[in-house]
Amino acid sequence: MAKSVKDAFELKVLTVPVASIVPQRELSPAIRASLTYKQITASVKEVGLIQALIVFPKGVDQYLLLDGHLRLDVILHLGWTEVDCIVATDDEAYTYNKRVNHLPPVAQHYMLRKALSKGLTEQRLADALDVKIDAIRRTTTMLDGICPEVIDILREKDLPASGFGVLRKMKPFRQIEAAEHMVASAKYTMSFATALLAMTPPELLVDAPHIRKFKDKPAEDQALLREETDSIVRDLKDAEASYGTDILALTVACGYMQRVLQNRRIEKHLEKHFPEILSTLRSLIAEVKPAASEAIAS
Repeated sequence: MAKSVKDAFELKVLTVPVASIVPQRELSPAIRASLTYKQITASVKEVGLIQALIVFPKGVDQYLLLDGHLRLDVILHLGWTEVDCIVATDDEAYTYNKRVNHLPPVAQHYMLRKALSKGLTEQRLADALDVKIDAIRRTTTMLDGICPEVIDILREKDLPASGFGVLRKMKPFRQIEAAEHMVASAKYTMSFATALLAMTPPELLVDAPHIRKFKDKPAEDQALLREETDSIVRDLKDAEASYGTDILALTVACGYMQRVLQNRRIEKHLEKHFPEILSTLRSLIAEVKPAASEAIAS
């Protein structure tokens, strides 16, 4: 019979006196001067505490803070006396935010668009996030002119709004190619997007006369550069497709060789007659173990 899974948290949110919450660490002046801290402060001032603190009861009217040290510090400085908390049923002293995926730009775009559709103004969002209103406008319009296939490709990637602005200058087919280049190369920067734009043939640009190409680069060089880039991307895709299988086969082979080398007679024979091969095998076995662990973890 299967065992029931224990709830990790109490089902009700509890309002706790701020004085009863015991933090596990002190915040440094550098943290209080960081952009994240300033954004949390602005958000709490503008719309209140969105994410409750996570605490664990340690005694009578005392709660150990498991997650939310920056938020607690902010509300202390703002003079709050009570705060809503989620009560954990186990003392797991790790940061829960580390288990939450980073919010990529595409997700931020949809989140802000949804907030605007519910009646929030651009100015209030800018105040809550402690950014300029121009940044809000760039994020909410960054997918205009981007084809759906590219949005799906880059949905979980960290390409900034300015990078999507570069992609917008390309026709849909070239947008997809550029997005695939980014994924294959694992580069999601404005400079890389600009380089891809510069290598784009004029017929694949939305407004070719106004797109600047590399200075002093003849058409032959640009064509060669595009060909080499496409070849590199194809090789990367092929390697990515076979990487897992290759690592598995290599791990099995190295495991077998490791057991063979545990036979002292075989090891002595190799040391005497084939020292270079033995040295290579030992290095390979030592390198494959961490590589296999990383492949499994990913």
